[in-house]
Amino acid sequence: MLKETMLKIQPLSLYIHIPWCVEKCPYCDFNSHAVRDVIPEQAYVTALIADLEADIERFQLTNRPLHSIFIGGGTPSLFSAEAIERLLTQVLNRFIHEKDIEITLEANPGTVEADKFIGFFNAGVSRLSIGVQSFASDKLIKLGRIHDSNQAKTAAKLATESGVTSFNLDLMHGLPNQSIDNALDDLKIAISLNPSHISWYQLTIEPNTIFHSKPPKLPVDDILWEIQDQGIKLLNEAGYQQYEISAYAKPGYQCQHNLNYWQYGDYLGIGCGAHGKITDVNSNKIMRTVKVKHPKGYLDNERNFLDQLTEVSDSDRPFEYMMNQLRLHRVFKVSQFEESTGLSINVVLPKLEEAQSKNLMTVKIKDNEEYWQVTTTGQRYLNDLLELFL
Repeated sequence: MLKETMLKIQPLSLYIHIPWCVEKCPYCDFNSHAVRDVIPEQAYVTALIADLEADIERFQLTNRPLHSIFIGGGTPSLFSAEAIERLLTQVLNRFIHEKDIEITLEANPGTVEADKFIGFFNAGVSRLSIGVQSFASDKLIKLGRIHDSNQAKTAAKLATESGVTSFNLDLMHGLPNQSIDNALDDLKIAISLNPSHISWYQLTIEPNTIFHSKPPKLPVDDILWEIQDQGIKLLNEAGYQQYEISAYAKPGYQCQHNLNYWQYGDYLGIGCGAHGKITDVNSNKIMRTVKVKHPKGYLDNERNFLDQLTEVSDSDRPFEYMMNQLRLHRVFKVSQFEESTGLSINVVLPKLEEAQSKNLMTVKIKDNEEYWQVTTTGQRYLNDLLELFL
């Protein structure tokens, strides 16, 4: 597959991974490690900055503006506000960035003290993402969560009062033995807490998890579809607009970091097991990085932070682009595909036209440019749509 266009520089985001959590949840397949001792937060922040400096030098990013920052995990809220402030100060000193750059930090209700969100805000965090998952006690126990419903509600209240620009509530549906009413009650409580953003997604059983080895009884497909349909109506009526498969936001509060990721933008990944993707317009290459996965190895001064550095092949770029872009409930232009992949639209045009013939995608022409978008049917059968681009 030959390159037929030139890559264009993409917006650059930064993902920071903090791997520790209180307990490993049975559904979680993220790179997280239960705390067994005192978290070495100062040593880890020092390592993160060294990791970042190595990436900046490796990809010659000194003059690239920074679009957004996302601190995920694990449970980043286990860190002190002082450690987060030191980290963010060091990061922002190394990049050109807007004064109001979006900086998200993930938090769990069970790790939040009364003044901790205010501390994170003072440290520079502008957006909080709170992992609630459910407000039902029996479901929280089944999911292995360490918080209860009241703590979740309190966390949302504290986020509202902390000073951050916005906050997200992470909520699951399709939980073990969950009825339609149970799922909608969860969603109604979340809406009543008035977050600016709700991530509402179906529980899936992933390999290498406790749930995979001991599968719980999940709702049947008919119940799952009904939960989804009624839930979307509830969110729409409450003023939340769906802009991605599992992301709903009030106008103006879409997660800018995730939007960049889904639009095949660039991102550095620092921290244990973090992944990154960088476009090099000079060589017309797209590079991917993976960092050392385990905290012990990552903190070993004798070891390189970088575990893998690979080039995204021409044959892989169309699927990678579509796997992200087609999650969004918005159009994309032909020129966006070409500038993001360095390939002509002709590479995927037969597949796009096949998707159109199956009512999975639609196309409109404006100012002599084609605008493609996933249909409602395509959204419902996204996996079938994506298989066309493999």
